[in-house]
Amino acid sequence: MPGSFFCGRQEPDEKFKQSSTKGDVKGMAGAKKGDTVRVHYKGTLTDGTEFDSSVDRDPLQFKIGEGKLLPCFEEAVVGMAAGGSKTFTLTADDAYGQRRKDLVLTVRRSDMPPDVTPVVGEELEIRQTDRTFVVKVAKVTDEKVTLDANHPLAGEVLTFEIELVEVV
Repeated sequence: MPGSFFCGRQEPDEKFKQSSTKGDVKGMAGAKKGDTVRVHYKGTLTDGTEFDSSVDRDPLQFKIGEGKLLPCFEEAVVGMAAGGSKTFTLTADDAYGQRRKDLVLTVRRSDMPPDVTPVVGEELEIRQTDRTFVVKVAKVTDEKVTLDANHPLAGEVLTFEIELVEVV
């Protein structure tokens, strides 16, 4: 397929599909690795739920290849011209990975800091000597608290609609 984007794959794959493309550049320089770009985007789940969008705020600005975003999101912008738009879908593996059971931990409530009253859905910071990470309170009983360190979008197929606003 001309203009296809398959996230680093040579051939289309059932896990990653591009829905549509407008504004890929043929025969002229489009956005490339190392360019700083501004992109509007909308991210949705398979059921249509919107999980994030830049539509009501400033476009997302990033340097392609810097690694601050999902690699496949950055790759999708390569070759696009300003004003171009694209819709693409990432598998869970290409996005935030599958949910991992080993990242769900149950602790005794008595092991929690005395000033913390855990509430389901609340995010807590856990500090270890060399790093800090965020966990979500998944379950609370009188005796135990279940914490989930999976990314909130782990295990989800994500669809992005993007528009390249400009190459800065």
